[in-house]
Amino acid sequence: MKLYYNTEKEPIKMPEYGRYILEMAEGLKEIEDREKRSAQAAAVVRAMAILCNAAHIQDKENFEHKLWDHLYLMAGPDLDIDSPWPAPEEAQFTTRPVPLPMKDTRIRAAHYGRNIEKIIDLLCEEPEGEVKTSLLRALAIYMRQQYLIWNKDSVADETIFKDIEKLSGGRLSVPEGLTLDKIASDATFARPNLGMNNGFGSKNRDSRKKYKGRKK
Repeated sequence: MKLYYNTEKEPIKMPEYGRYILEMAEGLKEIEDREKRSAQAAAVVRAMAILCNAAHIQDKENFEHKLWDHLYLMAGPDLDIDSPWPAPEEAQFTTRPVPLPMKDTRIRAAHYGRNIEKIIDLLCEEPEGEVKTSLLRALAIYMRQQYLIWNKDSVADETIFKDIEKLSGGRLSVPEGLTLDKIASDATFARPNLGMNNGFGSKNRDSRKKYKGRKK
């Protein structure tokens, strides 16, 4: 008996629905009766909605429209069925999306981010005075916080001041005697959660520990 692996088959047009949904969509054209074909197409769309967990979708009409478009994408634009929406034009299947414009300049200090650079550019245009000094001090406090998020070691005020002068290209100079508030001993600066679980993993681990405790 020969085993057939998915790697030996043609790539799936829409992997989020899986190969079985694709086969169901492609099999619609084999149904000769148009009424039965349309009813089966609606059943396939309902199966697609279940896979997408449609119960939590707010914009139902727009979501269902997308599902029918996806059905046409898998079965082909020549699918002849009674659909709540007209079949998309064939050009929509081949036209590539317009690429998003990318920034043409690199971020000079990744741990501060591009917005810090924009703020510094605005401060360079601010006239000298107490307002500018106050804004500069507030910026330095925020930059120190960002610095400690990605670098757990302590950081001297002078390091932040030098970074401001460096990022401004020498246009900003920190006034002598400017100091920042001391950081509380119990202060913690956490990185933004970049994982897919959004912090649920730790909660699940805590739940498992509590469950084991009750089981004992």
